[in-house]
Amino acid sequence: MTSELYADVSVRPAVAADASPIARLQREIWVESLGEAAVLDVDEAAVQSSWLASITSPADPRSRVLVAMAGPRLVGFAAGTPSNNSPVDGEPWACELVALEVAQAERRQGHGSRLLAAVVDLARERGAHHVATWSFEADEIRLAFLRGAGLEEAGLRRRLPMPGGEREEILLSGAIGERY
Repeated sequence: MTSELYADVSVRPAVAADASPIARLQREIWVESLGEAAVLDVDEAAVQSSWLASITSPADPRSRVLVAMAGPRLVGFAAGTPSNNSPVDGEPWACELVALEVAQAERRQGHGSRLLAAVVDLARERGAHHVATWSFEADEIRLAFLRGAGLEEAGLRRRLPMPGGEREEILLSGAIGERY
């Protein structure tokens, strides 16, 4: 009797079939971190469609969506894309980590670290010199993870309107290119 073998844990590029599980996981994360009220009006089909477009036809060829797998199960995802002020392809650029999420039951098993490392490696291969990401100031666990990975506060903050009031985000960044 033969069975299909799977690596215990891995990170791979997302494929079209991953759009739906990514959208479901993102909703779970939003409910967990922002509350049910924050996602009541979210159009799940639109979120799934947005992920599908990001995976199959990204706006910039340097953009990547990756997924973390535990055997055959998708347990996390990450997305990196050139920051809004990045130059055209061929010039050094900054990668913005726009998503890095792991299912609650799968945390503290290395999935987040593998996803972040893969985003950084792929961005560096394509000429990025920095990676940056926004994190809620109150999310001490995420901030500790990002700081532990070598990202530091960049001195920028922003306020986002949320149900129940605004929340402040902090920009963290780190050098990843050979020249930095």
